[in-house]
Amino acid sequence: MRLDKYLAEMSYGTRNEVKKIIRSGTVTINGVQAAKPETKVNELSDIVYIGDERVSYSQYVYYMLNKPAGCVSATKDNVHKTVIDLLKKNIGNNIRDDIFPAGRLDIDTEGLVLLTNDGVLAHMLLSPRRHVEKAYYLVADGIITDNGIKQLTEGIDIGDETLTLPAKAENIKVCSIEELGKDIQDIIKSQYNEEPSQTHEGKVYTSMELVLHEGRYHQVKRMAEAAGSRVLYLKRIRMGTLWLDKALLPGECRELSAEEVQQLRRTSG
Repeated sequence: MRLDKYLAEMSYGTRNEVKKIIRSGTVTINGVQAAKPETKVNELSDIVYIGDERVSYSQYVYYMLNKPAGCVSATKDNVHKTVIDLLKKNIGNNIRDDIFPAGRLDIDTEGLVLLTNDGVLAHMLLSPRRHVEKAYYLVADGIITDNGIKQLTEGIDIGDETLTLPAKAENIKVCSIEELGKDIQDIIKSQYNEEPSQTHEGKVYTSMELVLHEGRYHQVKRMAEAAGSRVLYLKRIRMGTLWLDKALLPGECRELSAEEVQQLRRTSG
């Protein structure tokens, strides 16, 4: 790999910025001063220093993003903001060009997105044969009946060739809109044309955490509809062992710890 690309990927600056660093004479490879940006470096075996600081190379990177509504789970989009755009906003434009979202969330769905360049781990987490759990917090319109909950947890017909796999429905609550968070209230109210005072007076909602072992198209929304309701708010809160960090505001991200990565690898087999 070219030395300037190597340093840029390790977040020491843009390609132009690291070229200036290299030409300053402060970069060494295996104890030998490197003065040219095009100097080749073996990222897995060569020892690179900038001054007294050793540059450690990571083959793979892992970021947790709290995706907001209105953002698409894609690397590029000509219309909407992407998860990669948000990653650049958080850590700078100088990110590796092989990062992608491991799995997709609908444009109106919030929550946990894993951004990585580790294709093997992403495949393992998303493979239908692995049945890695994905947990969602949802708010549905009206009351989902006991029979509806039973169908969700035993397998429900959403129009596919087979029923959904059994899911877990946890922390089920019937509540008024006032019992929901302000952000969720605003999202729900925006989905109605009526005045909020007319729409929500005396109205109830069902909130729950739904844990799936598969990932079909619009699955949570289709399951709620089959159970006699519709999803008004949806947020992914967990993938395998990885929980969405409650300290991350919508649009914020952070790097995964080594322990979190190892736990994900164990979860996915």
